[in-house]
Amino acid sequence: MSNPYLFIVGCPRSGTTLLQRIVNAHSDITITHETHWIAKWYERRKGVTAEDTVTPELISRLAAYHRFERWPMSREDLDQLISGNEPVSYADFVTGFFDLYRKQSGKRLVGDKTPEYVRYVSTLHKLWPRARFVHIIRDGRDVCLSATNWKKSSNLAGRFPTWRAYPTITAALWWAWLTRLGREDGQPLGPELYREARYESLVAYPEEECRSLCDFLDLPHDAGMLRFHEGRENNAPGLNAKKAWRPVTAGLRKWQSQMPPKDVELFEAAAGDLLDELDYPRAVRSPSQQNLETASEVRESFVQTMRSRGNRLPEVWQ
Repeated sequence: MSNPYLFIVGCPRSGTTLLQRIVNAHSDITITHETHWIAKWYERRKGVTAEDTVTPELISRLAAYHRFERWPMSREDLDQLISGNEPVSYADFVTGFFDLYRKQSGKRLVGDKTPEYVRYVSTLHKLWPRARFVHIIRDGRDVCLSATNWKKSSNLAGRFPTWRAYPTITAALWWAWLTRLGREDGQPLGPELYREARYESLVAYPEEECRSLCDFLDLPHDAGMLRFHEGRENNAPGLNAKKAWRPVTAGLRKWQSQMPPKDVELFEAAAGDLLDELDYPRAVRSPSQQNLETASEVRESFVQTMRSRGNRLPEVWQ
């Protein structure tokens, strides 16, 4: 068992933080704060040579990274990882980074929860062929509700030009884009390395889902996983479930009662095919022709934006 042992991935606003907290409460594994740099810097060769070895530039970048203060290590710790006479591969360097976490936590395994790594499953698998992936999936209509009401929506689907005029359709395409990429890259790895977890099952049947998750991770079941919130609850008024550190709670988002019918139809016109694949029942079996045409136009713009940014598209969108 080597580190990184696990990557928790998924479309943002799908429950990745809840899953992180549950897994982190296990006595054998700790989950890092979101890293964001591991896959991107490797692909963009930020401090990485053509031979996949690390340069001092990578250490400088990490030490200056705005998240660095969250990690239990110093610049000197990073320097030690490449202090020998032989070049250090990027994979070994990052393994050393995770091992620094391991020593601080007192646990034997370390994983990572960075939602956007759902786009980089193939890259991460290439670097660590035995790492495991849990892809948490949530009904896209609830994800849409959460994303459109989030004060930081500009960091998510709000980055796309169509967001201002068509937020629901844009959120639907954004959810479908990320979810499809994760599934396309993950499913070929097989059930030993890739597992899809449904948010709805996690909150409805937490005990059963935790046991299933432990089986996937080859770890003994730990009843403390569902007590992740104990000693951390914050009952200050106005806090959401994440900031309040609530226990597993069902019904935080209910598109059936909270999403206007016109938005439901627009979402399903844009991403109904993926809802079907995931066995999420549609509310509107036949969206109007006008909504289908609007969704098609927005999707064309969305795809063009993705291509102009050099972002990979799902195979079914090619």
